[in-house]
Amino acid sequence: MMNTEQIEEMPVISDIKDFDKKSGILLERLVFNNRIVFIAICMLLTILLGYQALHIKLSASFEKMIPHGHPYIKNYLANKGELPGLGNTVRVVVENTQGDIMNPDYLEILRQVNDEIFLTKGVDRAWVKSIWSPAVRWKALIEEGFQGGPVMPPTYDGSAESIAQLKTNIGNAGIMGSLIAMNSKSALIEVPLLERDPTGKLLDYSEFSQSLEKIRGMQTAKFRIHIIGFAKLVGDLIEGLTKVISFFAIAICMAGVIIAFYTRCLRSTITLLLCSLIAVCWLLGILVTFGFELNPYSILVPFLIFAIGISHGAQKMNGIMQDIGRGTHQLVAARYTFRRLFLAGLTALLADTVGFAVLMTIDIPVIKELALTASIGVAILIFTNLLLLPVMLSFIGVSQSAAVRSLREESDENSMVAKLCVKLSKLTERRLATKIVLAAAALAVGGFIVSLNLQIGDLDPGAPELRKHSRYNLDNAYITQNYSLTSDVFAVIVKTPSRGGMAYQTQIEMDRLAWNLEQLSGVQATTSATNQTKNIICGFCEGSPKWYTLPRNQRSLNIGTVFTIQNAPELSNQDVSLLPVIAYLKDHKAATLKEVVSTVENFAKDHNTPERQFLLAAGAAGIEAATNIVVKDANRIMMLYVYLAIMALCFITFRNWRAVLVAVIPLGITSILCEALMVFLGIGVKVATLPVIALGVGIGVDYALYLVSVQIKHQRDGEPLHEAYLRALRFTGKVVALVGVTLAAGVITWSFSPIKFQADMGILLSFMFLWNMIGALVLIPALSHFIMQTKWIAKN
Repeated sequence: MMNTEQIEEMPVISDIKDFDKKSGILLERLVFNNRIVFIAICMLLTILLGYQALHIKLSASFEKMIPHGHPYIKNYLANKGELPGLGNTVRVVVENTQGDIMNPDYLEILRQVNDEIFLTKGVDRAWVKSIWSPAVRWKALIEEGFQGGPVMPPTYDGSAESIAQLKTNIGNAGIMGSLIAMNSKSALIEVPLLERDPTGKLLDYSEFSQSLEKIRGMQTAKFRIHIIGFAKLVGDLIEGLTKVISFFAIAICMAGVIIAFYTRCLRSTITLLLCSLIAVCWLLGILVTFGFELNPYSILVPFLIFAIGISHGAQKMNGIMQDIGRGTHQLVAARYTFRRLFLAGLTALLADTVGFAVLMTIDIPVIKELALTASIGVAILIFTNLLLLPVMLSFIGVSQSAAVRSLREESDENSMVAKLCVKLSKLTERRLATKIVLAAAALAVGGFIVSLNLQIGDLDPGAPELRKHSRYNLDNAYITQNYSLTSDVFAVIVKTPSRGGMAYQTQIEMDRLAWNLEQLSGVQATTSATNQTKNIICGFCEGSPKWYTLPRNQRSLNIGTVFTIQNAPELSNQDVSLLPVIAYLKDHKAATLKEVVSTVENFAKDHNTPERQFLLAAGAAGIEAATNIVVKDANRIMMLYVYLAIMALCFITFRNWRAVLVAVIPLGITSILCEALMVFLGIGVKVATLPVIALGVGIGVDYALYLVSVQIKHQRDGEPLHEAYLRALRFTGKVVALVGVTLAAGVITWSFSPIKFQADMGILLSFMFLWNMIGALVLIPALSHFIMQTKWIAKN
């Protein structure tokens, strides 16, 4: 149990000669008796890590966004090399705003765009598809048999005759709705990407996105270019992140204004801000030193570390200010505050660390990196805000007028702060406590009922990471409206022994699966080798629709399959042992993916044999479906781990199960209300929002630790509950309110971010910070009346 003696119990020592420097715990003596050395070491670290921090990079990786341990993703990664175009793919559309594509000027700009994309670093050139690609071919049935060739005539010269031939070839190729818009006003270029170049270097999404923007620069008023795909989305996110940095500056200014308004002391406010910024500097420097980079999710961590630093630093500054106001020497005041609050602060930071570290149990690399980054940041705060800040204030001190004013406000019963503390302390009385507890219970029950509608995954079409009217989502809406084959691709991997994909039973089962998928409302169309094989067989039989089927004659089926592989190599590997059944979905909403997954799983359960297996899943939608499953499984388990760990830390600190309940119940109610708010705002649980509640709980417990630790100490000294809570309010409670507002102000700026998931996180975290603060100040006294009366608290 920490030594939480109240300020009045500490002797006022105005002359440093009267202070015993050998008093206090070992860590206090080691740090404060060697202040200059300690500060010098911190300055040296700041210079070294600050230089490193200048080299921090923003990046993202497709593979880091997916749960590698999930069976679906294992299936995808194991067969990735034989599934071209079903992983990381970009789609570029060139639109003619003043006519259709059968125009020489349009076809020339499309050719230029196609060539530029083909030569762009990171493109898997062998699988680029457009009407300018030789691999995109047409076929037709004539008296002599099949006839075919590349869609773009080899003799194309822009003449009316060659354009007429192109138009005929497009009709024979069956690419309307896939590579050609249904209204013939635009054409699409499908661009599969290499996650790593031949040297093993990861694709630089920022650089690739900039290359795409240079290509977009080729558009004119007549010819417009639309680009979608994961790589472009990440590129836009990274571009948005550079704008988010400005919010960091705003957060610093807001925190400074709030703290300065409270303390009326400029030098101590600047010192507090400086220590929190040093923590951010150290964090970024350490990340660079160990080869880490910031991604669209972990870039939020520096904001959180700064806000947490302000939270703990404000408590230290408040304690020092009150002691100095009583006439205590600033060095003695710093050491007194260290003694009172170090263990509470350390426990709170450990609780923050738990909130972050639990995220590492989630099998998604990007979340693990966020958790690791945040855990490092919180560990740094132990040095910068629990040790360095008191040491710096022992030199700098606080304004004497501000210290006297703080003391006067505390002792003046007519001051607004004193009156508010008295009113809050009355919540320990039965009548008010009963009302508060019943109101909290009603909120919890209502919030829980609403939270039952909380969904997993995306709830909107397009890219939910960006604003609805962002350029990316407008491009996505255009392509979705004009093409029948969307970018939301769900692929089922059909695996057989070598050449087993030619077997009649395999292909008929694939055809049945495709039919089942086509009956779903969320599926636009399906394609597989069986579709192409039936076309080939029909062509061999003079085009009679009666023969549009899969023949039982294995020789005929073999011939049809060979022709299919030659004309559509993306539908099978070379030894015909792996064939995807591809479903093009209307969107990637959680309900759509859930329906498709359920259908495929049920089909696989009934039709898997040693000769053929239907494996989930590839394609952008298939990978997202697996991610949703991992998020759903992790959501409750993660919260369970967070609360168990925090309860354990609180028990170690308080050594009383009643105090643990008083501290944790407000957190639980806030978590429930946060989930209800997500339902109200239409926010699903996904990679971006999954960490929010855990972070809110880990950081929110700080309030309870600072309040209850002081309250329980005075109760153990025999003081009645009302007086003990009033003392806690006067010592740490008013700073709890200040910190709650400061934390919320620090993250609410995210709500203006062009990146929607950051805006969502800002709103949710602000909500949790404020409600955790309100819960601590209002619910702790009410709950204490029923759970933690002084007569039940044993003297330790």
